[in-house]
Amino acid sequence: MAEAAGFQGSERPRGRWLRRAAALIAGVPLLAGMVQIPAAPEAHAAGSRTVDVSVDALTPSAPKKDDTLTVSGTLTNGSNAPITDAHVGLRRGPALNSRSAIDTAAKRTGFSPGADGQEIENRTQKIDKLDPGVSRTFTLHVPVKDLDLGDDGVYQLGVSLSGRSQGASYEQVLGIERTFLPWQTSDVGKKTQLTYLWPLISSTHLTAETDADAEQTPVFRNDNLASEIAPGGRLQQLVALGKDLPVTFVIDPDVLASVDAMTRTYKVEGPNGPTAGKNQAVAKQWLKQVEDAVKTHEVIALPFADPDLASLAHRGKEVPSALGHLGPATSLAAKTVETVLGVKARTDFAWPAEGAVDSSIVDVATSGGAHNIIARSDSLQENSLAYSPTAARPIGGGNTAIVADAGLSTAFEGDLSKAENSTLAIQQFLAQSLMINGQEPGQQRNIVVAPQRTPSVSQAQAMAAGVKNLVPGRWAEPLNLAGAAKAAPDPGANREVPAAAEYPAALRKQELPTEGFEEIQDTQTALDDFAPVLAQPGRVVTPFGNAIMREMSTEWRGDEAGAAAFRSSVRTYLDGLTKNVQLIQKSPATLSGRSATIPVTVQNNLVQGVKGLTLELTSSQPNRLDTGEPQEITVDGGHSQSFKFDTTANANGPVQVTAQLYTSDGKPYGRPMTFQVNVTEITSTIMLVIAGGVLLLVLAGVRIYLQRKRAASGRDGDGTNGDGTDGDGGSEGGNGGDGTDGDKPVQPGDREPDTGSESTDASGSGEKVDR
Repeated sequence: MAEAAGFQGSERPRGRWLRRAAALIAGVPLLAGMVQIPAAPEAHAAGSRTVDVSVDALTPSAPKKDDTLTVSGTLTNGSNAPITDAHVGLRRGPALNSRSAIDTAAKRTGFSPGADGQEIENRTQKIDKLDPGVSRTFTLHVPVKDLDLGDDGVYQLGVSLSGRSQGASYEQVLGIERTFLPWQTSDVGKKTQLTYLWPLISSTHLTAETDADAEQTPVFRNDNLASEIAPGGRLQQLVALGKDLPVTFVIDPDVLASVDAMTRTYKVEGPNGPTAGKNQAVAKQWLKQVEDAVKTHEVIALPFADPDLASLAHRGKEVPSALGHLGPATSLAAKTVETVLGVKARTDFAWPAEGAVDSSIVDVATSGGAHNIIARSDSLQENSLAYSPTAARPIGGGNTAIVADAGLSTAFEGDLSKAENSTLAIQQFLAQSLMINGQEPGQQRNIVVAPQRTPSVSQAQAMAAGVKNLVPGRWAEPLNLAGAAKAAPDPGANREVPAAAEYPAALRKQELPTEGFEEIQDTQTALDDFAPVLAQPGRVVTPFGNAIMREMSTEWRGDEAGAAAFRSSVRTYLDGLTKNVQLIQKSPATLSGRSATIPVTVQNNLVQGVKGLTLELTSSQPNRLDTGEPQEITVDGGHSQSFKFDTTANANGPVQVTAQLYTSDGKPYGRPMTFQVNVTEITSTIMLVIAGGVLLLVLAGVRIYLQRKRAASGRDGDGTNGDGTDGDGGSEGGNGGDGTDGDKPVQPGDREPDTGSESTDASGSGEKVDR
């Protein structure tokens, strides 16, 4: 709202009247019957508030000679006393001669007769009374010819309320609002080529989570995107307004991917878990509108999820592989736009936050494939030029900086939901664009406008009104961004990119911290380890890869807590998936033989199968228990499977055994599982059995020895076998199947020798292990 009128640069009425009265008293005798001049009340100081004057509409924004200017608005009495005998009128101030003069006039408060001009006579509206706190609308109709405009240019236009306040016997200006009137009576010879970027960018809506069904139903953080694309929503309005304007669409492909996901079955996170989304029809309708709009417009695709180039350049470079995400994000951008919209988008343009650039940002942008950097003139500032140069300028290495005009680019920021703010923004935008053309009327230049990334509905509507009023082309004509990049550079324009140390401190504070990029790297490493063990890695790599790109989005500037929460949610969900492949804890086992089989169970709670993992058992005492060779495992989704290890025991006692899964490159997968094996193969009972068997063998050997000795003694005494025959005449070395025992016949009372020994071989592998 306009500040109440003061009396800047002039004396207050009471001081002037006192001096004049003193002069009259000293030089002239008082005349009887002379009308006494009433004492004027003390004027309000500059910047005080009496009546707020709001200019809510001004048409046409850039009038021609035969037009009638219509100005409407609102008057609000902010004082404690009623305003009487008032009227609202229009004042045409002087022509302004520079862009800085426009800025100065826009900031000025208070009323100054010299700077604000005379009121247009007979074109006022009477306001009988305006009580305290009361608002009243007004409308003025003034033929342009009555404004007495001179040469082409920008004129200050004021709407003032004049009247009397409590105790005042004379009229004074109690409130004023200023705006600007661009005045161009005919088309200029060299029109300014104007490139307006029209951003379709939003915040992060999709999570990394998908359902376990075949379609991988996506899960959204909230349903805010549906509100943005619904009729009247922010993104819907941007498409509807931009379709009929000569603008260049600048799109974050993540928006397209997210809306495309909404066209099918999707879910939305809620306090009680994900619930089914219901805005498929809205999503399809919006995508159709975008598809129709881009058929006749140039499309620039930012890297997927609009990564923060400055954060990558200043903080991400400290983390290995952080910059490696930019190339894939650029490739994914082109693929997404072509898949969803059916058009090929330019991906060789980079747009750092607020157009602030330095040498490190340029290096990062070009590493991702962008050779055209959209900067802003308050970053790449001019040194000595008295005019606004053409936007494009070479900065070395085959790269081009497209320097957007800072004044025009920020013209529609702030709260434009109020009609007054919107109207003033539109008029100032038009005035600045005309002033640019008038700086060098004989030289055609290209001016680029890069507005805020996510304009609100009211901001978008004001932007559209500003661009639409340039369409008739009296001093400007449209040019797309590709044309702006190819424009011949102004030889006097600054081409020196600022050093990293010159990057604005306020913007640097908004960047993602180095710790954030370290967390991103850790998540990527975990994903890289997880993917190779999956039978269908694409089901995990795609949603998590996109989520990791979203973690680096420009959206998170100034929202460190939100960025950290999103990173945490992605990592937590990934860790939860990896834990779905795990070892089942074993109870202590008893090994009751020298060799036995120990089973270890792997559980896979994922929907898909796992492969390429190796399961290994490690004994804490290999000399006591050998756990066998590692095994390659494959487990179907939703199943558990046991893998058997052949073990060998060498000594008694408890042994700690650790089971661990490993990836193909030798990295541990998941948590180890430790259990105890009680080796009881060589027990005292077994030792007694073995000793008894040995004793029997010894006794049998002794008996045979004694028998043979007795037989030998007999032969030495008489040379016979005890039956009168010659000892050499018998058959040697066997019984001959006749029931004899070698050299001596078997006696009926003799026992057969017990020569059956216990086997000392290892027990079979089929032995069981007590669990």
